[in-house]
Amino acid sequence: MKNIPIYNTLKDRLEAVDFEFTKENTTWFDDIEGYDIYRIADAFGGLLIQKTGYSYPVLTGDVSRSDIGNNQQKALELLHRQN
Repeated sequence: MKNIPIYNTLKDRLEAVDFEFTKENTTWFDDIEGYDIYRIADAFGGLLIQKTGYSYPVLTGDVSRSDIGNNQQKALELLHRQN
């Protein structure tokens, strides 16, 4: 486990959590797909979404990778709803 910073939308703050991105809990995307999403992971009863570049993963609640069909576009839409 690694201690990583995330933005928790449920608590509206940055926090450090212990989490490891693995092939069992994470879907990685190629940059060429054009949606700016680097990876999504099932974590903490929600979905961690990380954009490409130097950004924190964002935790959204009550949704999983299977709920959005591992779809980058849907992950991006979830991020936009948080703003």
